[in-house]
Amino acid sequence: MQQIRSEYDIEPALPEDIDRLIEVDLAAGQLFAPTGLLSDDALHDHVPEAVMLQAIEAGDLLKICAPDRTPVGFALVSPRGGTLYLDQISVHPDCGGKGLGTGLMRHVLQLAKQRRLKQVTLSTFRDVPWNGPFYGKLGFREIPRKDMADWMLELERIQAESLDVSQRCFMVRKIGWL
Repeated sequence: MQQIRSEYDIEPALPEDIDRLIEVDLAAGQLFAPTGLLSDDALHDHVPEAVMLQAIEAGDLLKICAPDRTPVGFALVSPRGGTLYLDQISVHPDCGGKGLGTGLMRHVLQLAKQRRLKQVTLSTFRDVPWNGPFYGKLGFREIPRKDMADWMLELERIQAESLDVSQRCFMVRKIGWL
């Protein structure tokens, strides 16, 4: 696994970061344009400001900052079904390949451990290199459909409105061997 560069800092996001985090979200979303896996609306959508504010209040939004303190990525999580669910992770494409996503994920795993949760879960595109294979390298495994919780099935139904869910999967990583 690639190590995060030491000049980048990960910390809780603040309300004043939201505009920049939305810019990061929109830029990172464009990486999906050539895949055909997202609707045009989804390609131009972002995490709503109100959701980010609520996540900041709950301690569920982490940011990663460049040396000049500009946020260049974020991880949004929420408690779901007794797990810490990764709602979204985004790194600005200009900062890709530096281990920033891996660094954010390590912080998410640590956050789950601090909250005494036994698992981190997520849903992702199975075969997109910076999705399923990326999480697989971090110790996540695909959850068989027969083992998916009701909340996962409901989330999948919602995702189907703008995503090709046949290309997606839910994944889990147990906490305890960080």
